[in-house]
Amino acid sequence: MRLRSAFTAVLGAALLIAATPASASAATGQFRYDYVTIEGYEAVGFLNSPPSGECLDLPGVGQDNPEPGHSPKNRTDAWATVFTELGCEGDSFTLRPHTGGASERLKVRSVVFG
Repeated sequence: MRLRSAFTAVLGAALLIAATPASASAATGQFRYDYVTIEGYEAVGFLNSPPSGECLDLPGVGQDNPEPGHSPKNRTDAWATVFTELGCEGDSFTLRPHTGGASERLKVRSVVFG
């Protein structure tokens, strides 16, 4: 009888763990920023539903482009921390979910969500 009760308790705990939702692995929405291409053209970069907890170097403003991005807009459901250097290095600034944004004075090269 004790074995059956223990088995039932273990089974119940396993089902409860399996039914618990896992944490989200991606921010839902879009992150946008402006930049000037190496040819001198104005451009808009964006990340759609970017992964959370992972440093992302922003496309178009990497080592090949001496000009950083600017005017970031966070339209994801996660907090976004932007950095002035590649690899999430340098000065940082945090943008709130859905409505976070900054002016062209804020220069960016990388971001992490979460």
